[in-house]
Amino acid sequence: MMATGEPRLDEPPPEGAAGWREGRERTDGVGFDELYHAHFRSLTLQLTAYCGDLSQAQDLVQEAFCRAFARWSRVSRYDDPVAWVRRVAWNLATSRWRRLHTAQSFLHRQREEHAPGPSPDRVALIAALALLPPNHRRAVVLHYLADLSVAEIAQQEQVPEGTVKSWLHRGRAALATQLSVTIEVNNHE
Repeated sequence: MMATGEPRLDEPPPEGAAGWREGRERTDGVGFDELYHAHFRSLTLQLTAYCGDLSQAQDLVQEAFCRAFARWSRVSRYDDPVAWVRRVAWNLATSRWRRLHTAQSFLHRQREEHAPGPSPDRVALIAALALLPPNHRRAVVLHYLADLSVAEIAQQEQVPEGTVKSWLHRGRAALATQLSVTIEVNNHE
C-alpha cells in the first residue's frame, strides 16, 4: 500500500497535517485538535447509524466541528464540549432531513396530471370547422361557443347583420354535411 499523505475519509487528518496549525487555543487543558482527533470517528459512526450514509455523516460531523472551532473560546469552557459538537451534528442531520422531506413533498405535489384526450366527436368537430371558410368559421365559433349575438358579431367583424346571418347559415349547412359524412364513415367501420 502506497502512502499518499492524504487522510482517509473516515479519519481525521493526522497531527501536523498541511493546514493544521500547532498549538491551538487551550482552555481547561482541552485543545481543539485533541478533541477533534479523539472524537471525530465515534461521532461519525453515531451519525452514520442515524443517517444511514457514511459520507453524509462525515460532512455533518465536519460541519459541527467547524462550528465548534469558530466558537472554540466559548465551547472549550463547557463541561463536555463533545456533547455540544454531537448536538450540533444531530441538529444538522435533522435539518437536512427536514429540507429533503420538504423538497420531496413539494415534488409530489407538482406531479404532472394527465387529462384525457379529446373525444372522437370533438376531433370530428374541429376537423369540420377547419374545412369552413374563415368568415363562416369565425361566425360559428363566436355565436355558438362565445355566445355572442348576431349584432355583436356584426359589430366586431364590421359587417351588416345580414352578412353574419348568411355566414351562420352556410357554416351550419357545411358542418351538418361534414359531420354526417364523418358519422356515416365511423358507423360503417
